[in-house]
Amino acid sequence: QVQLVESGGGLVQAGGSLRLSCAASGSIFSINNMGWYRQAPGKQREMVAVITSNGNTKYADSVKGRFTISRDNARNTMYLQMDSLKPEDTAVYYCSALVNAGYTFWGQGTQVTVSS
Repeated sequence: QVQLVESGGGLVQAGGSLRLSCAASGSIFSINNMGWYRQAPGKQREMVAVITSNGNTKYADSVKGRFTISRDNARNTMYLQMDSLKPEDTAVYYCSALVNAGYTFWGQGTQVTVSS
């Protein structure tokens, strides 16, 4: 089992920045890829950014150049630096962890609201 706890969400004006954190605990040795996903009201959950255990990253086209995903394995924590935020970035952001056995664990989510 892996437990994930997100923090850092909040309300920010358009053009502002936020940094999300995801702290992992439990069977952390089994974690492979980690990622951030988001779900806006009335929409499906979508991938924002993912990072492999080797540090390779992938971003959704909508956030490329504005968001940066990173991972501190020593602290068992993943981050999402979000700059130049837009109202359309408003959503609940979820942290995910894919373990070697093929299961995906999810955090409880943190709300990000960007006002225009």
